[in-house]
Formats: sequence, structure tokens, C-alpha cells
Amino acid sequence: MERKREPLGTARAAGIAGVVFAVLMGVAIVLLRTALPGGAGGHHITVDAAQRKTVQTALGLLPYAGIAFLWFMGALREQAGEAEDRFMSTVFLGSGLIFVATLFGCAAAAVTVLDEDQQNAPFGRNFAYTLLTTYSMRMAAVFIITTSTIGRRLGVLPRPLVLLGFATGLTLLLAGTSLPWSEMVFPAWALIVGIDILRGRRATPTGRRATSA
Repeated sequence: MERKREPLGTARAAGIAGVVFAVLMGVAIVLLRTALPGGAGGHHITVDAAQRKTVQTALGLLPYAGIAFLWFMGALREQAGEAEDRFMSTVFLGSGLIFVATLFGCAAAAVTVLDEDQQNAPFGRNFAYTLLTTYSMRMAAVFIITTSTIGRRLGVLPRPLVLLGFATGLTLLLAGTSLPWSEMVFPAWALIVGIDILRGRRATPTGRRATSA
């Protein structure tokens, strides 16, 4: 008799992936921000060997953060089951995939900071920060708002977390570039969602919230 296969996208997988993504992404942002305090405008800042090593560590974490985010996104989508809304699902997937693409683009641009002659570092620093704070975080905002909307409709997320998601998404969408360290809001949100899922909330095929033992 053939054994029934268990779905890969479980609630616990979503929770773990969310926490892993939040930690990796948060650490990478902190390392980049501390190593390059001038941000996009720090064209005349000389990057020493210690700073380059810090940037290299951050760039090494970003691919794994992207992988964890893809797992997080897939596991979250699995919770919708047959109740999935095609329109919201398209926006959910599109914003998530573009976020990962721009995140990797940011990492590729930031590699120029590691160049010892620093000839291309100003352009790379500016390009990386623009990708991260303007484009990547805008897509993160759309992803958060879409996830919160789906969570509200299906009853997967508690009301306070839904409201937090809308507030976080609007903050990144409207005022992200003008607020220093605002990009930390996204991994903080993912961490809260991941912990909430790990505490036992999961979606049933009908969209109702249940508590696992």
C-alpha cells in the first residue's frame, strides 16, 4: 500500500524559515550598516581591511538569507491550500521573487567595496544602497501587505499581527528611504511571524486557524 506523502510546506517549516531568514538578514544589514556608515552618500570614505572583511561576511550571509526567504515564502503559501486567491497569490509570489532578485543584485554591487584600489567602490556602494533601501524594501513592503491581507482573510494571522504587518508595509513603502535603518523592519516582522507560527498557529484547508499540539 502506497504511503501518503506529507506536504513539504508545513506551518513549522514556515516558522523556522522565517526565523532563519530574519536572523541572517538582520545580521547582514547590521554588518553592512556598521562597516559602511556613510550609506549611499559615503563616496569619500576610505574602507580599510577590517571593514572589507565585515562587508565580506555580510555578503556571505545574504545568499543564505535569500534561500531561507524562498522557503519561508513557499511554506507560507502552502498554508492557504485550496483557499488560495489567484490574484493575491500572484502579487505575493511576484513581490517575494523580486525582493530576492534585488537583494542578490545589492550583494553583487556591494562586492566592489571589497576591491582594494577602491576605484569602483563609490558607484558600487551607491548602487547597492539604492537597490536595498529603495527597490528591495519596496518589494518587501508589498510582500508584507499581501501576506497580512491573506492572513486576515484566511484567519491564519492574529489581528494584532495583521495590523502590525500593514503598519510595517506602509512604513517601508512610503517612508523607507528617509528613515535610517528602516530596512531592519522587514527581518523584525519576519521574526515575529515566524515565532507566532512556531507557537502553534497554522492554517487548515478551510482557512481557519488551529493550534497544533
